[in-house]
Formats: sequence, structure tokens, C-alpha cells
Amino acid sequence: MLLIDRRSFVNQRLEFPDVHRMIHCDSLYDLEDLQKKIDMLKEQGKVIEAIVSFLEAHSQTAAVMAERNDLHYVSQEAILRMSDKIATREALSDTPYCPYYTVYDGSCKLADFIDDLTPHLPLVVKSPQSTGSKDVLKANTSDELLVHLTKLRDKYPEKPVLVEEYLDGPQYLVEVLVDDRGIHLVAVIEQEIMKKRRFIVIGYMVLAEMPRSLERSLTEAVSEIVKQIGLEKGACHLELRLVHGEWKLIEINPRISGGAMNRMIEVATGINLVQETIRLMVGERPRLKREHNHYVYTHYLTVRETGYLERVTGKKRAARLDGVREVFVKPRKGQKLYVPESMGHRYAYIIAVGDSKEAAKATAKRAGDEIKFSLTRKWSG
Repeated sequence: MLLIDRRSFVNQRLEFPDVHRMIHCDSLYDLEDLQKKIDMLKEQGKVIEAIVSFLEAHSQTAAVMAERNDLHYVSQEAILRMSDKIATREALSDTPYCPYYTVYDGSCKLADFIDDLTPHLPLVVKSPQSTGSKDVLKANTSDELLVHLTKLRDKYPEKPVLVEEYLDGPQYLVEVLVDDRGIHLVAVIEQEIMKKRRFIVIGYMVLAEMPRSLERSLTEAVSEIVKQIGLEKGACHLELRLVHGEWKLIEINPRISGGAMNRMIEVATGINLVQETIRLMVGERPRLKREHNHYVYTHYLTVRETGYLERVTGKKRAARLDGVREVFVKPRKGQKLYVPESMGHRYAYIIAVGDSKEAAKATAKRAGDEIKFSLTRKWSG
């Protein structure tokens, strides 16, 4: 059963074969209207066993509605803490995993605030509720810091701005499930980041194995962070950087990562993390035993210029390459594509498997080279 606020999705019903029923809502932020829809289902004899969202924007709402309906399989306070980057930093401020940070809330002169931060440059400026690399900006100079702070204050005048140290080092994403047995690291993924105007992840390597000492220190860091956040049951993912041998948390989010993450974990391990998360939320024990253990690389494609999509070529050639497990192209003809400013500006991906990291990555990249986006500056279709 899917509650949805996008009428277009309801009209494209055949594209969602796994959804048994869609119910349109005017707003997924209107809790009273959501409750009416849930009560309607109960009156029809439906038994509500879980309320869950796999989208960042609605994770809090799902947790609130679950508590309203006496479904105690989520940690609502922990979800609220993970959904606000300032609250996350405050919860971890006394741990070694928290980088230097400060908050600008407009209570002091902006010029004085920038003067105090100049010795700490480069810095990263964020909106506390940013997702998908939106509203995450790097400042190398005090002038850039002024521009970024002004931009976010103008965009969100009632919201504080988070400023934290820029961390340099390899970045890892860890998918986690927490139940009464403990904290389970389901998958560890190396991230390849496009470091231009924005921090856009363009590659994910699901690791079949990693050095024992690194795995041990990562497990310890993740376990301590999750405990400090207060998540006792549910799913989350963490992004961490290894800085001079120490783990530093970039962010933690109360859900599985989006995009191709569920599929790439399934190809690498045989575990369907979305399915097992739902199993946990309905009160069952998730099945996390690996059926196999492969290196899997997912290569995301972006465009070099903004324009309207005329056609995409090379998809079939890419899919035929040995080791390629999936090729997905998102945009349709006539859609406007953008030079990447956020994770939403990634327009295709290739999932490839290999006996080594190098083999999986080489296959995915080779397949990516086959796919071409033809754009036009003006659309007349």
C-alpha cells in the first residue's frame, strides 16, 4: 500500500508493478489527512503492521505516524536526530568522530563570524536539512564563505547554517540495520566523488572484503555512532571519511541509500536490504546471511552541458558486455538535463560485477563509455 502525493505516479500505475495499491494524498506533510487515510484502511478491514518511508523527506513523518498508530518498531527520536545535521553534530560532539563545526544563526554580525572562521578554511557550508548534495558548498576563501552563507541565509531565512571543516580522505558509505541482536553492517561501499562545484558521488564500489584492521576500526566507529544517535531498531546509512587514520562522520541518514543501492547490494551479497528492512519493521527478524560475496561497481553518468534530451544511444551495447548486471537510463526524450549540481543530476548508471575491485570498475566504466546523451539547447518537440 503506497500513500503518494504525486498524481503523475498514480496515472503511470503500470510502471509500479510491485505496488498493490496507490492512494493519492494532497500532501504527505498533512498528518491529519494521512491519519484519515490510514483509518479508512482500518475500516476496510486492513491490518496496519508498519508505516515506513525510504525517502529522506518523509522518514520523520513515517516515524510519527507509526507512533500514532501504536507501531513501536522505529526509534522516532533517533530518526529526528539523523534528519537534522546540526542535531547529529550535537549528539556526537564529545566523540572523536565529529569534525570541527559551528553554526551561524544570525545572532552575530556575519563579518565577525567569517573573521573567526578564516583560520579554519577550507570549510563546508550546509543547510541542516540538505539531501543529495543540494545546499552543500565548499568555501576555500573568506569571500567564498561570505557568498555561500549569504546564499543559504537568503534561501532559508529562518534556518541556521551549519559550517564544518573540510575533510580530505577516502570516503565510505555503510549500510546498517539495527535489531535486537545488535548493529549489523550489511555493506561497506567506497565512494568516488566528483569534486567540482558540488560533491557528487559518481561511483560506488561494494567491497567483498577489506583489510582486517580497517574493517575492525570501521565497525567500532559505526557502532559507537549509532549508539550515540540512539537508534535501537531500524535502518540507516552513514558516510564517513578516513582522515589520517581516524574515522570522521560526514552524515548519517535514517534510511537505506537511494538510487541503485538496493540493487547493487543484492548483486554483491544476495541480500535485498529494502525487503529485510520491511521485514524488521513488521516485527520479524531480518535475514542478513550473504548468499555470495562479489565486488560490485556502480558507475553513474552525468552530462557536460545543460540541454534537452534528443536521444540516448549505446544502452544495448553496454548491457551486452560481460560482467554488466544492469544498465539504467532515467530521463525521457525532451527532458531538460543539467550539468551536475546535486545527486539528482545523475542520469544513468551501470552495475558491474568482478573478481576484483579493478575488474568490476573497469567493466562499468567501459560500459559507461558506450552510452551517449544527445542534447539540444532548445526543445521544439
